[in-house]
Amino acid sequence: MTPEVRENQLTAAAYDLAERQIADGSASAQVVTHFLKLGSSRQKLENDKLKSENALLNARIESLQSNARMEELYEKAIHSMRRYSGQSVDEEEY
Repeated sequence: MTPEVRENQLTAAAYDLAERQIADGSASAQVVTHFLKLGSSRQKLENDKLKSENALLNARIESLQSNARMEELYEKAIHSMRRYSGQSVDEEEY
């Protein structure tokens, strides 16, 4: 079992326990407060903000990768044009 799978199991068990405690009235103030915060509109906005930031970071990564591919294509095009025009080029570069 991987650590991630084990963590998911323990998290699910903790949620189950908290649910039982809330249902039977034995939940501590910390447990109740934790779940109240999870359901708050502020928490939902923070989660949306995190998702948006992750999407932005992923878009930046894709843009950087695309720029690197375009740079490689430009270099190959320049190399091909030099060969076509009869200029000497170093074949080991490409």
